[in-house]
Amino acid sequence: MEASAVRITVTGRVQGVGYRAFAAARAAELGLRGFVRNRDDGSVESVASGTPAAVEAYLAALRGGPPGASVADLAVDHLESRVVAESTFDVR
Repeated sequence: MEASAVRITVTGRVQGVGYRAFAAARAAELGLRGFVRNRDDGSVESVASGTPAAVEAYLAALRGGPPGASVADLAVDHLESRVVAESTFDVR
């Protein structure tokens, strides 16, 4: 099965609420590779690659976020999976 890859920008109250740890835990459960990091503008950015079903499940999890988070928007850009260099999922 061909891999799917996405770059996600999450806006809302997503910093200081454990959002990156939440995202990394979900990514690990789903067997994804990539990363998640805070951005200077208050958003969270993630790049994830894996099976299409795993990527969709990850997106669904990110829409909800952890307790204390309030996701306003999830912007998703589709990428070619080969551009994701990480072999695991990292928190940056």
